[in-house]
Amino acid sequence: MRLALDPARGARMLYLVGLGLGDAKDITVRGLEVVKHCRRVYLEAYTSILTVGKEVLEEFYGRELILADRETVEQEADNMLKDADLCDVAFLVVGDPFGATTHSDLVLRAVKLGIPYRVIHNASIMNAVGCCGLQLYNFGETVSIVFWTDTWKPESFFDKIQKNKKNGMHTLCLLDIKVKEQSLDNLMKGRKVYESPRYMSVNQAAEQLLAIVQNRRLQGEELEITENTLCVGLARVGATDQKIISGTLQQMSTVELGGPLHSIIVAGSLHPLEIDMLKLFAADESSFEDNECHRNT
Repeated sequence: MRLALDPARGARMLYLVGLGLGDAKDITVRGLEVVKHCRRVYLEAYTSILTVGKEVLEEFYGRELILADRETVEQEADNMLKDADLCDVAFLVVGDPFGATTHSDLVLRAVKLGIPYRVIHNASIMNAVGCCGLQLYNFGETVSIVFWTDTWKPESFFDKIQKNKKNGMHTLCLLDIKVKEQSLDNLMKGRKVYESPRYMSVNQAAEQLLAIVQNRRLQGEELEITENTLCVGLARVGATDQKIISGTLQQMSTVELGGPLHSIIVAGSLHPLEIDMLKLFAADESSFEDNECHRNT
């Protein structure tokens, strides 16, 4: 039986559809109905990735998808919205549609053009991290950890993690994704040559955090975060082969969790129930016996 998308309306609209975190089957029933109904369907392909490719999605949805990379979404959004007042257009996003600020910009552009929109939500990393046993209402501000370069090593995210830690809150750290990026040389010369995709791993993020800890310590700063701070590494959350590991920040720098996408959580104050849950994923249970863990409870 066909679901009614919006029987009360006459105008066409833009749909923003969340795809969830795992594979093609994680789309909601309503989301799938929209995909099958819309004239054009775009697949956002740079703020996150699914564990399956575009071809698998097309086979499951039974229709062609148009890849929308960063350049398309941020510089050619008006072309995406072209004729959306005459025919339904869908924009598919891994996770939830509002997991990235870019998608809010798309909504604002649609409203400015007089195009109605509708959002179909789905699970995202922002709530799925509860799978590790940390309680969602104990999380503070989420941060992004970016790849460092030889000449650019920002630390602003560390200050936010420290603030959360001081307030007893956990910090979800979203790790950098480099898809269809140009080198500085190619960018300056205007060459459309792109680097191979790169996805930051838990151990890479931990190494950068440890480098900041060491640098701040040399500067005499009093630190909330140390090598012994309890953390949680997560990989491919929502997939059948997801991995979770808990341990100290130092231990996180040596873990191997396989393919992307990865996230890392820096734990704040821990409830006894949270500790019991994290022990299920412990790299070494002795991590939960040190003084810092006891101070957190």
